[in-house]
Amino acid sequence: MRTKQPIICFNSSLLYNFSSSPLTYYSYRKPLLFSSCNTINPPKTSKSYTLKKCIALLLTCASSNFKLKQIHGFSIRNGVPLTDPDLGKHLIFTLVSLSSPMSYAHHIFSQIQNPNIFTWNTMIRGYAESENPAPAIQLYRQMHISSIEPDTHTYPFLLKACAKLMTVREGEKIHSIAIRNGFESLVYVQNTLVHLYAACGFAESAHKLFELMPERNLVAWNSVINGFALNGRPNETLTLFSDMSLEGVEPDGFTMVSLLTACAELGALALGRRAHVYMLKIGLNSNLHAGNALIDFYAKCGSIKDAHKVFDEMERRSVVSWTSLIVGLAVNGFGKEALELFEQLEREGLVPSEITFVGVLYACSHCGMVNQGFEYFKRMREVYGILPKIEHYGCIVDLLGRAGLVQEAHTFIQNMPLKPNAVVWRTLLGACTIHGHLALGEVARAHLVPLEPNHCGDYVLLSNLYASEGRWSDVQRVRRKMLREGVRKAPGHSLVELGNCVHEFVMGDRSHPQSKEIYEKLEEITRLLKVEGYVPHTTNVLADIEEEEKENALCYHSEKIALAFALINTAPRTPITVVKNLRVCADCHLAIKLISKIFNREIVVRDRSRFHHFRDGSCSCGDYW
Repeated sequence: MRTKQPIICFNSSLLYNFSSSPLTYYSYRKPLLFSSCNTINPPKTSKSYTLKKCIALLLTCASSNFKLKQIHGFSIRNGVPLTDPDLGKHLIFTLVSLSSPMSYAHHIFSQIQNPNIFTWNTMIRGYAESENPAPAIQLYRQMHISSIEPDTHTYPFLLKACAKLMTVREGEKIHSIAIRNGFESLVYVQNTLVHLYAACGFAESAHKLFELMPERNLVAWNSVINGFALNGRPNETLTLFSDMSLEGVEPDGFTMVSLLTACAELGALALGRRAHVYMLKIGLNSNLHAGNALIDFYAKCGSIKDAHKVFDEMERRSVVSWTSLIVGLAVNGFGKEALELFEQLEREGLVPSEITFVGVLYACSHCGMVNQGFEYFKRMREVYGILPKIEHYGCIVDLLGRAGLVQEAHTFIQNMPLKPNAVVWRTLLGACTIHGHLALGEVARAHLVPLEPNHCGDYVLLSNLYASEGRWSDVQRVRRKMLREGVRKAPGHSLVELGNCVHEFVMGDRSHPQSKEIYEKLEEITRLLKVEGYVPHTTNVLADIEEEEKENALCYHSEKIALAFALINTAPRTPITVVKNLRVCADCHLAIKLISKIFNREIVVRDRSRFHHFRDGSCSCGDYW
């Protein structure tokens, strides 16, 4: 039997526009849906019938904010009060489902007499999923004052709001209340608790809760894996992913994003490639977030051609996709290509984000394009109306500092409308260390002390600055202070991926099973380098020791040990990638350029701030880094 089709009736009247103000009116002439109507004006009916009709209509407008406003206006015109809890409940639920402005929903909520727990939960959910989740916590407190008992749905929404706000202390209070009320064992509550602690940087707490869960679904696995990935714990991320596979849990797009983040952190290119193949196999290659993560992964592993290929093959691209490749090109030393891609983004009619401009300014900084950098900084404000943030000002300080314009960088900091943070002053201190500006370096350090008094990097930069000037008594003074304050320097290390395993080396490392072969290879490398005319860059050894000792020290830098290991264990002409946690020194940079020529290898070195692509005795950075 054919179902009765709704008849469209036109009605011209005045409606409240609650999206702006409850006292603002506007007239319209649009269709309103009724299931039975054959006149221009709707039939006069009882309020109870009108109420039922409005509720039935609300269930049909799952994708239209305008229809919802029509139904709301119709209910007002026919005398159904906003205080009616049934109408209010459905209106609020529909508004939240349509992601309408929460001010509209809150206006309705404030007029409902005795809203039930469903309505309270819907409001909390709406705020938790909005850009401003803070009112969700306020509503919960108001709920408590009104003696409304929370139910199984209240806590997941509340904890989601806490996670977005990064308020772990508030989340801990709600956690304890959930335990007291007997809701902690519910899987949805457990999942959001794991997500809360992971999102707030407490990966260990998230993992502890995860381990205690009797039932773990994909959401729980994703939360704990992502927690470790976002908090710089790539090894734990990969271990958990392996455990997840052993338990037969199928990953989704969110899982793969976390896995690729971990691979990017470690520089585990081979493992990430296998993840990419798996994504193609299960059909996740069309997932936008996973595609963006792939671009970021390949770029951070120095495989910029693969990053570009993923970008070119994407069915649809967001501004994040463009930004990921722009930043990837910039950090890999292809600044001009990054700026060309930015111009292409503009031609496509897309609006760049503030992060896009960080990538553009980064490209200018690492390629020495000072004038272009200032032009883009100006365009960001004047063309796109993006107010520069501290990150953009930091990029300009870096741009000037790398170019040796240290005094200009200091002047720029003094004239900034924002208060410079520790990163900005540390950038200036780093530039002073590289270009030998002792007095200004001490000024930068003086500003860093009250901001981050025990940052090991600041002590090291200042110590190196004194050492470069031969002021060894000041070097000793700085190092003694480090000891007194309990500040430890992060040891330099280099990573190489081989055979599904990441090998780590530190300076002078002899703990590796292949140590004997590695040091024999180092001796061969040193001999061949001297044939090519290599002279050790001993000014990099900032220690008061003899010249011969300095030369020996340079031989055993972690990246050279890692490179010797890779040369032993990979086939001729195979590309080599080394990941280093510190800035590559001038001596290693010079040596690796020659090694790429001697052994006919493409060598990619990722240091703490950028990539160096060595080939045929030259580097992509043009010796500017």
